[in-house]
Amino acid sequence: MRLDAFDYELPPACIAQQPTAVRDEARLFVHERTLDRSQHRSVRELGAFLRRGDLLVVNDTRVLRARLYARRASQGRVELLLLAPLAGDPLTWTALVHPARRLRAGERLTLEGAPFAVHMVARGQEPDGRAAMEWNVQLEAARGGALDPLEVLERVGHVPLPPYVARADAEADRERYQTVYALAPGAVAAPTAGLHFTPALLDALAAQGVERTAVTLHVGPGTFQPVKSADITAHPMHSERYVLTPETVEAVRAARARGGRVVAVGTTAVRVLESCVDAQGELVPGAGSTRLFLYPGARFQVVDALFTNFHLPRSTLLMLVCAFAGRERTLRLYREAIELGYRFYSYGDAQLFL
Repeated sequence: MRLDAFDYELPPACIAQQPTAVRDEARLFVHERTLDRSQHRSVRELGAFLRRGDLLVVNDTRVLRARLYARRASQGRVELLLLAPLAGDPLTWTALVHPARRLRAGERLTLEGAPFAVHMVARGQEPDGRAAMEWNVQLEAARGGALDPLEVLERVGHVPLPPYVARADAEADRERYQTVYALAPGAVAAPTAGLHFTPALLDALAAQGVERTAVTLHVGPGTFQPVKSADITAHPMHSERYVLTPETVEAVRAARARGGRVVAVGTTAVRVLESCVDAQGELVPGAGSTRLFLYPGARFQVVDALFTNFHLPRSTLLMLVCAFAGRERTLRLYREAIELGYRFYSYGDAQLFL
């Protein structure tokens, strides 16, 4: 499993910097694996490829406005990306901080745009003892008193657009970098396949007899973490928090019983479903963290079809798609998509593998 086997050349012009005017106007590259046959449609036409009794499994995580800007006493600017609260302490979070090296434990920063402060509690350490990029930080009201971290983020936080979107977040991103069914706050990146769905499209699919259920996986910054190991099996896969409810397990069971297909909306939904299969091959409910790494050779025990975006070269997300559809086939289809002008990454177009 060589890393360079998952590389491809992508012209920068193919990287979408803005979403489509309407979510489901994005293009849809449909591929039937057994026939090795492709069609080119729009997301709005998704129903033409789904059947009564199929089950869409979406990720209902909600993206936090987790990027904060603050000032040191010297007025130097600091950028923080809040990742997750520490267990049992809703005011203390792990955070990526830039520039991390100049800060000191005990220092207090003032948030831009609101009377809140950030206390730099302690910097983390890598397994080899080196200082990590992550800090533990505590949110504080400037004059004391009660504080709700999620309200602080809603008030002064910025949408954490991915690094390949080469612009500052805008007011429109608050709505567009969020799925229409987002429910559970906790992600610092969107489950981007779900960004294509509109209420009208979901209603049309429901009227067609396509069922829908949800899992929760809080997408973390590790989704953009590059694979550095020449042998991908040596890559330390990032951890992400998930919830799989008994209701969703029952929905999958019922779909199987009626002959419907389980259609995962995004790689995040795949990771939850395939992480929760027991030794007997049964899907079981649960909550926790997953480090599941799916690459060619992996066996998919739950997912029958995959609706997803186009992913970065050498990324674990691309490797998951290659595991599902085959590496050579996936890279061939990516080359075709580039030739046809498809838009790539978070705000780009979609693929459906049947």
